[in-house]
Amino acid sequence: MSIEQQSIAMAQDARLKAVVDAQVYALLFATISGAHLYGFPSPDSDYDLRGIHILPAREVMGLYPTRDTIQTSRDEDGLELDLVTHDIQKFFNLMLKNNGYVLEQLYSPLIVASSPEHDELKALGKGCITRHHAHHYLGFTRTQWTLLVKENLPRAKPLLYVYRVLLTGIHLMRTGEVEANLLTLNQEFRLPYIDDLVARKTQGEEQSTLTGEDLTFHEQERTRLEALLTEESKRSTLPEAPTARDALSELLVRVRLKTIESGAD
Repeated sequence: MSIEQQSIAMAQDARLKAVVDAQVYALLFATISGAHLYGFPSPDSDYDLRGIHILPAREVMGLYPTRDTIQTSRDEDGLELDLVTHDIQKFFNLMLKNNGYVLEQLYSPLIVASSPEHDELKALGKGCITRHHAHHYLGFTRTQWTLLVKENLPRAKPLLYVYRVLLTGIHLMRTGEVEANLLTLNQEFRLPYIDDLVARKTQGEEQSTLTGEDLTFHEQERTRLEALLTEESKRSTLPEAPTARDALSELLVRVRLKTIESGAD
């Protein structure tokens, strides 16, 4: 069974579903992000669950602060996991701000919980993708590279994040499709060193340490791919601004009203 097949199977794990089902607020969706989504989990990788929770209408209309972000970290029968959800309105606003990270959560194929509105949102999400998502991925790349070179013993893991982000961004500019799995992306880009880096990362910390020569080579590659991402954003036929704002607003109103009709207040 491939890593991807194992991750898809794990998305149906009863322990993950138990955590999702125990949430105070209804979830529009919950998916797996992090290393499992990106295609290079280690045997001891924890599970990063991300999604949308739905605050009842009465709570968002009052004067008191709302729980627009909820984070839960726990060990569920030997499975370490971290669940972070945003309220539907906050998530929608992030979608409209060229935030590739939330789009990756939305389109993750590793689905733990879903709903009809999840499917509707995935259709609307296409109208939130713009050429300016390139800035998100360029900024994230530079942050990850800074973290990498600050390490006393630079490791393969942050370097894989650098490549994952760059290839996701380039692919998005070319196709308008959100793809976060590095191994899938590399079927298109065919970078010869990716498989080796993944193997080094998944074998443990001792095998994943990078040399000075490694860093010199990969800095050149990072610079080359950053330039390619910038060029692809200029050539991209993606729009300058989101086109789905009105449709997202309508969906938000319908979901909020549903909490009243269902008695969730």
